[in-house]
Amino acid sequence: MRHRRLGHTGLIVSEVALGSMQFGGKMNMGNLGQEDTTRMVKVALDNGINFIDTADVYSLGESETLLGNASG
Repeated sequence: MRHRRLGHTGLIVSEVALGSMQFGGKMNMGNLGQEDTTRMVKVALDNGINFIDTADVYSLGESETLLGNASG
């Protein structure tokens, strides 16, 4: 996985991000539960992805809860 600096922040992030809108099941934004979310996060991390796109509106915040549980 290739990485690059994120603007002037000094952070080094993967060029590919994992989107989290599909995590959860509210507001027709996705329907992945904890098991699938955990599996996807593990695969992403194992492949060098360290940039995860998230927002509190995804599944009314459920996606962030699932993501937090998946990352331990």
